[in-house]
Amino acid sequence: MSATPPVPPKVKQAARLKQERAEERARKLEEHRKREARAKRNRRIGIWSAAVGGAAIVALVVTAIVLTPQPRTYAAGGTGVEIEGVETFENESSHVQGAVDYEQTPPAGGPHNPMWLNCGVYTEQVPNENAVHSLEHGALWITYDPSLSEADVTALRAKLPSTYVILSPFSELPAPIVLSGWNTQLSVDDVDDPRIETFIEEYWQSGDVPEPGAPCTGAVDGPGKVA
Repeated sequence: MSATPPVPPKVKQAARLKQERAEERARKLEEHRKREARAKRNRRIGIWSAAVGGAAIVALVVTAIVLTPQPRTYAAGGTGVEIEGVETFENESSHVQGAVDYEQTPPAGGPHNPMWLNCGVYTEQVPNENAVHSLEHGALWITYDPSLSEADVTALRAKLPSTYVILSPFSELPAPIVLSGWNTQLSVDDVDDPRIETFIEEYWQSGDVPEPGAPCTGAVDGPGKVA
């Protein structure tokens, strides 16, 4: 019986190289599969995170819209309708420096600072002399007792137009809420009083003010301005 001839070294080397190449290809293929799996997993996580983040942003926007009072729409000037409880005055307009002792509380006209108060929402009492100048331009000044609840202040704010109005607390008011225009004023006890909207509709941006249409921005802010 003849013996098996030995494998030549060159053949052994070729076989070994072939096996090594196959193992290298298998190793690279496995690494590629792992990279693809990681990338696919990361894409899923990214898509899920984006979806969750987008939903959170949408929820925040919706919450902001729901919780933030939206301005009401009113027509400038009035029709001469009579509103029960409205008082009228005959204050004159002039520019002065320093503090002014006003006849009404809060003031509804009279001498005032040369700089008007920028219209908006304030959480602190604002300077009378600047606010009165805003009244001269046709703005309304809605004041409320500092003890008014946050819910009532929010409800009151929801009744206001988007511009030419000042909302601020005011100490020692004659009523929980007082609405003032130039030489006109209304006191109410409840935020749900329908005369609030009627007063605004009648006197907001009235043409019966010393300087109708003059700006209500671009001057000075009072303390506690939030909007």
